[in-house]
Amino acid sequence: MPTLRHRCLAALATADLDAKLAATHEALQATEIGADELLVATVTLPGRPDRPQLVPPKEVPHRSLSTVAGRAALIHALAHIEFNAINLALDIVWRFPLMPEDFYRQWAQVASEEATHFAMLRAHLQTLGFAYGDFPAHDGLWEMAAKTQSDLLARLALVPRTLEARGLDVSPAIRNKLLAVGDTSGAAILEVILRDEIRHVAVGNVWYRYACREQGLDPLTAYATLATRYNAPRLRGPFNREARLAAGFEQAEIDAL
Repeated sequence: MPTLRHRCLAALATADLDAKLAATHEALQATEIGADELLVATVTLPGRPDRPQLVPPKEVPHRSLSTVAGRAALIHALAHIEFNAINLALDIVWRFPLMPEDFYRQWAQVASEEATHFAMLRAHLQTLGFAYGDFPAHDGLWEMAAKTQSDLLARLALVPRTLEARGLDVSPAIRNKLLAVGDTSGAAILEVILRDEIRHVAVGNVWYRYACREQGLDPLTAYATLATRYNAPRLRGPFNREARLAAGFEQAEIDAL
């Protein structure tokens, strides 16, 4: 039977949306981890549908939430973030060998929950008369994954703890904007996503600190070094201190932001 890591690689390589979601959920059924397997990808990663068109971030148009199309564009952007989050969690499982079993099982669980988030947003988008792929999107999340593909410490520092943690800061404001235009269903989905993302970022924090301990590094100092080395985006406030503390950030880390 395929190991958990092998299943996650197969799910990551899958381009068809429904097949990818199913394979991501089914990966959790694997009984063996295969932590010592040296897996090799034989196709271009990640597998993705032909649409949406990927453009630079500045070329993604901003639309008014006062229109259905504007709300749909926002939901589409959120769905694209969750699609990337599926791929990011799958990628960290297959790419980095020789970690503890809990590392792989926790990230596979994260991937499954991100797949649920994507499905919720995709379904809501359809109620607005649109489909995933109807709007252009950018690929910033996966680009950082590609830059850190040979450095687990950097991956943990700069993807879950930087780019994905940004969702903790912005989700409440997005939820409130949806409520203001009467999209209670979209706002409810954002509540679920924020609740789950606190736990997902916490997984990143746990394993980032584990990797720092293994290498004898101070987490705060190491983060600053990695952010500079990999040209991570400089985050701007306001920051959701409550959510970040719940996700395992220390006060000194939040103050440093």
